[in-house]
This record gives sequence, C-alpha cells and structure tokens, in this order.
Amino acid sequence: MGGNVKNTKLVVITGCLGLIGSHVTRQCLDLGWKVYGVDCCTYAANMQFLDEFGRYKNFTFVKEDIANLKYLPDCDYVINIAAESHVGNSIIDSTDFIESNIVGVKNLLDLIRNKPENVTDRPIFFHFSTDEVYGDITEGEHVETDILKPSNPYSASKAAADMLILAWARTYGINYLILRPTNNYGIGQYPEKLIPVTVKLLNRGKKIKLHDKGEPIRNWLHADDTASAVVTLINSGTYNEIYNVAGGFEQKNIVTVAKILKKYFGRERKLDRFLDLTHVREGQDIRYALNDDKLRSLGWEPNKIFISIILNGKEKKCNYLIKQ
Repeated sequence: MGGNVKNTKLVVITGCLGLIGSHVTRQCLDLGWKVYGVDCCTYAANMQFLDEFGRYKNFTFVKEDIANLKYLPDCDYVINIAAESHVGNSIIDSTDFIESNIVGVKNLLDLIRNKPENVTDRPIFFHFSTDEVYGDITEGEHVETDILKPSNPYSASKAAADMLILAWARTYGINYLILRPTNNYGIGQYPEKLIPVTVKLLNRGKKIKLHDKGEPIRNWLHADDTASAVVTLINSGTYNEIYNVAGGFEQKNIVTVAKILKKYFGRERKLDRFLDLTHVREGQDIRYALNDDKLRSLGWEPNKIFISIILNGKEKKCNYLIKQ
C-alpha cells in the first residue's frame, strides 16, 4: 500500500558525481539534509563536484560500485541514480549495463531488505528509471501505466530494474518511488550525450555524427528541474508509485544541433559542413514523450527553459554545456 512520504533528514545518493546525481546532491545539501554520496568514479564522474560537495559538513563520500556495496547507513531514502546510460555503448557490449543497472539495483534492494532488526524503518528506495523503458511513441505521450517496450540493451536493463523493484516490493515489503525522466542536460555533463558531444566536436573541428539523419525527437529536461522533482516527491509524493517527469519541450536532434551551432558561431551556419548523417543506430527510437500530469499535480513544474539555456549562456562557444 502506498502512503504519504515523510520528511527526510538523511539520504544515500548513488551516482552523486554524475550529471543528475550532482544536481540532486547539491539541492539536498542546500536543504540541510545529510547526504551519504556513493560513486564508483568511472569516466563519466566529474571530480570537481567532489571538491565542491566536500566543503559541506553534511556530506559524506564513499567510492564504491553499487554492485559491490556492502553497507548502507541508517537513512530515510536510498536515491539510486548510478547507472550505465550510453545507448551506443550498450549496443556494442551490454555487460557493464547488466552489472550496474540490474545486479547493482538488486544489491541495493537486498541491502535495504536485510537491514538489522533494530532498524525500525527501512529506507524508501527512490530509483531513477528512464523514458526509454516505454519505447518510442509516434503520437501522444506515455503515461506511467503503459506497457514497457524497451528497444535496446540499455533501456532493457532499466526496465528489468523496474521489474525487480516491483517484485521486491511485493515479496519483501520494500517501499519505493520510481522516477522516469526524459533526456537530461546541464552543466558538467560528460561529452558522450548529444548536447555536450556536439560542443566537444565543434571545439575539435570534427563533424557531428547524428543517428538516422537527426530525425529522432527528444524531450529535454534540465538536471536542476529533475532534482527539484526529487525534492517534490520526497516532500509531497506517495511511495509505491511511479512518476514521469518531462521538460515540456521536444524537437528533432538536428534542430537541437542547429541551435547549438548558431550559438557557437554567433550566426546561422550551413549544417552540411558540420554534420555526418550516414550513421544508423540499431534499435533507434524515433520519439520519446511523457505525460507527467501526476507529478505536476503535486506542484512541480520545470523552471529551466531549454532554448534559453542553450542560447543565453554567457560563453559564446557553449563550453558551459560540457564537462571540463
């Protein structure tokens, strides 16, 4: 049975040095919550965030992979953001995705399930899923009750994790929240996702590879808004529920890149000079779109406007969009 989420004072955040994890960690720390950060510090971790968070007295850090984690402190929430998330890498080799996104989630669930008897309240498992678990949709928007139809190894691993959580909840009585966000972007993102990799390739004078001629449509959500959704759900949500979260702005990838080019050079440029449109990705989803009325009914709404972030940054070369 679901219930009202109580106020929290101590949270475990996995993947705290990644894009979304760092934004969630920062907001929790600024609220005065105690944060126990966990990150295995892979290539995508931004170590500058560790220096920043280390200045907070309410932050503790542990370097560990969630699949190998042996200990959870007494806490109110385990916010699991750690994941392998690059679709292209999962198509080449899904091994790390299975280990992190499935085995890692099982380990966290078992750590919660096996909390000592003297711990009266198990933490709530707050899990980050993805819009990709639904598969693509040509018209309309996915709602939380839609059937999952993952199209690639990455999204399949995330869908499998969602199923584990539902099973552990029914079998062992673990309470959970699952958040399914659309494409995130923001400052400090590792340059393998569309927006930061576009900037990186422009800096290096190389062509930008766009899958399927840049036709796929994505819905963009700033990591700050994702983090505020987490806080909203912790303060006002109902556990044992799934919530979508979207930025409310969608466009074709080729249009996104064109806007970055305009900002980068300060004027319109012919796209064919900068793009490589020959690549076709296996299992490519054409369009993601989520209905997040359930979350918005709690008072949440995005504050970061995609176009403003891209076009109104202080640096002409767009380096504010890329991990340095």
